[in-house]
Amino acid sequence: MSLLPIDTVHGDHRINRDTEPALVASQDFAPVPALLASAGAPVRQLQHRMLLARPVVEAQLADGGVRLLDARTAKTLPPVDAGTAARIARGAYRGDAQPALIVERVDRAGTEYRGALPAWRVSFADPDGTRIYVAAQTGRLTSVRTGTWRLYDFFWGLHIMDWTEHERFNTPWLNAFAAGGLVFGVAGAILLFMRWPRRRRRKARGVSEAVA
Repeated sequence: MSLLPIDTVHGDHRINRDTEPALVASQDFAPVPALLASAGAPVRQLQHRMLLARPVVEAQLADGGVRLLDARTAKTLPPVDAGTAARIARGAYRGDAQPALIVERVDRAGTEYRGALPAWRVSFADPDGTRIYVAAQTGRLTSVRTGTWRLYDFFWGLHIMDWTEHERFNTPWLNAFAAGGLVFGVAGAILLFMRWPRRRRRKARGVSEAVA
């Protein structure tokens, strides 16, 4: 049985992250002061990009929040809704056909998704069980999950003995088994030393000389 390429495990064969056109110099962008004023809070960074062929500005706020602005008018854009998330996911989906999909809102991190929240989970009815996650605040494609990824993730959780989050390496179970392995290793080394054939031959030779 051959191992699958890591890109296949990650589901990269089911998503194209470069579907949006590039920004062009002829576009009429709002000035930076207008964007900063529209953000309504101190801003650490402004990033221009395209979202469904529309120029937008992603404002990273000083408090860790995110605000999405129209790059031409500087107006604040509402969070991405389910319909927009479906359009984003369909545009990025790779496949011979466009299967039926289900859009669900995700407000809590789980074993499958630990990205930006809230988010939209767009599930495609394809053989891979593809699920594309779209951040509600920014419209960014944050993660893609397939049945192969979920299978590998399950066994990864068993491997590191983290049954809930599948990412912690210092769980009590793992520490206990590591300590037990160390104890058994040291005990085995001691037993090996005690039962080494040379020691037994020397002991037998000493007994025979004493008898003689």
